[in-house]
Amino acid sequence: MTPLASVVSLFLASTAAASNPAPPAPTGAPTDDYQFVAWCYGALEGYLGLHDEVMPEVTRIESTWRRPGSKLADDLKVYETQQRQGRTDLKTFQAAMTAAEKASMQPINAQGAVAVSRGRAIWNAAPDITKARKAQEWMSWSLPARCQTTAVDLEKRASLFGASLQANTEPPAPEAVPAPEAASAPITEAPAQAAPAN
Repeated sequence: MTPLASVVSLFLASTAAASNPAPPAPTGAPTDDYQFVAWCYGALEGYLGLHDEVMPEVTRIESTWRRPGSKLADDLKVYETQQRQGRTDLKTFQAAMTAAEKASMQPINAQGAVAVSRGRAIWNAAPDITKARKAQEWMSWSLPARCQTTAVDLEKRASLFGASLQANTEPPAPEAVPAPEAASAPITEAPAQAAPAN
């Protein structure tokens, strides 16, 4: 890693610890802020993608285990609200990842892609997991609170660093424009001399 790249990494990884320390990352999640946000993106995307698959079983469970005085329709609306919020959160994570990638002096998007895959992988169910168990896991899952705070902080730091890089970059010297060639005098034919008189 070059010295400048080390400075970038330190800048993007700093400042958060100065305020309230963030809760620990979930088991198996990366600790680097950029990769952690990418992991959050993958985990949330996997969660949202399971909605149509698990909702029949979720509906059955919610119908069977009713809270006294509650309405099934009201409880099912919670999952729709979670879907809308989840799509908003995905945009937040994507914006943070994009800002960090632009601010980095090295390509980091490949690391991000691996982290996204690791996040999605939390939803890879074993073959012996029943539909009911999968639905219950889905119903009880919530996005770690650290995902949102880390994403917001990462985007701010990356945007500030990217702006400072642009401010300190000298504009390229203008290309030399070749001088126009000197205009040459028009070539005129010498007037024909009259033949000498005899």
